[in-house]
Amino acid sequence: MVALSWKLSLISLVVMPPAILLTRKVARMRRAITSQQQRELADLNVTIEEGLSVSGIQLSKTLGTAAAVIARFTESSLRLIDLELRSQLAGRWRMASMNILFAAIPAVIYLGAGLPATRGSMTIGTLIAFTTLQGGLFRPLMGLLNVQVSLTSSLALFARIFEYLDLNVEIDDPAEPVDIDPSTIRGHVRFEDVVFAYPGAALPAVDEVTLDIPAGTTLALVGETGSGKSTMAALAARLYDPTSGRITIDGIDIRDMRLTDLAAIVGVVSQETYLLHTTVRENLRYAKPSATDAEIETATRAAQIHDLIAGLPDGFDTMVGSRGHRFSGGERQRIAIARTLLRNPRVLVLDEATSALDNETERAVQQAFDQLALGRTTITIAHRLSTVRDADQIAVVDHGHIAEAGTHDSLLDDNGRYAALAA
Repeated sequence: MVALSWKLSLISLVVMPPAILLTRKVARMRRAITSQQQRELADLNVTIEEGLSVSGIQLSKTLGTAAAVIARFTESSLRLIDLELRSQLAGRWRMASMNILFAAIPAVIYLGAGLPATRGSMTIGTLIAFTTLQGGLFRPLMGLLNVQVSLTSSLALFARIFEYLDLNVEIDDPAEPVDIDPSTIRGHVRFEDVVFAYPGAALPAVDEVTLDIPAGTTLALVGETGSGKSTMAALAARLYDPTSGRITIDGIDIRDMRLTDLAAIVGVVSQETYLLHTTVRENLRYAKPSATDAEIETATRAAQIHDLIAGLPDGFDTMVGSRGHRFSGGERQRIAIARTLLRNPRVLVLDEATSALDNETERAVQQAFDQLALGRTTITIAHRLSTVRDADQIAVVDHGHIAEAGTHDSLLDDNGRYAALAA
């Protein structure tokens, strides 16, 4: 085009700056709308997940809130429809205006070539060649501008992913982990001046705690709700890292262990048992994918749940349903115990695992716990003191501190906080 006529080339390209500015404005509009659209879609997914889960359906039925849930879903869907339409229509008139502008440029070129001042300076063949080259240039340019709009809109989708990718990993493998064989760990656990405070909390949840739990013994943590017992259990499993102090297993700081090694050493059974929406067998193998059927049977017998599972129509291939709703609370708890047994951890953390069970179910689960704790270092958290009276040592936790520690009989003789809880 420049070789044929540099003057006409300048006329052709004069429309490019406003075209680029319009494109950028349209792209920013669509990016803002797409960002709103993603947030609304996330809210809609939450509404669906909460409303259609087993627990959500039961809650809406018992509270009579089905109409409110439907209204919430409908309102969110309508907002999402509106945002989708706005996203598709945003800047359409601007992009159409550019197409018209680009289509009008050849007419301007023909007009300019036919003016008296320029007449005769270019042959008709050259003019046709020029406008043909111009069309070949404008088509891919419009394509590139449309790509810019799509790319800028897509960045709104990636922004939500980048938010997660940019988060700092709080609990990670150490830079130079200690090489250990989990099968050789004895399970001697020590808390050494451990302090931990939740972000934004005025007071620490665990404050200057020092405990020694010899290998193969049982420590029971008791105290009022909110005293810091569960936080201490979470620290032992390294769900959090201490603000100061350290926790060791066989003299090794757990922060110096690989997370996979620590998970093989420390097993956790909590009150809130989570089962996957798959078969009983696959739920058990989630802890140990290589577990054989014989190992699964041994674990379920030790957890006092084998006969119940074997008596089901599909046996171990029975689907547990969403969050294990196919089973009762005690049955889910015993499946979780069997799952932990498959891992064979040297240190066991039981976080109020029987507080929500009836007496008969609790006795069955407690028998499974007793079997699970054999030969292991066990940290037990319980509100019912009857379940921990035989522990090797009992520590009373009060506002993050260890108020007193000893055996059941010695603490009763001291007539302190434990005696008041036992009264």
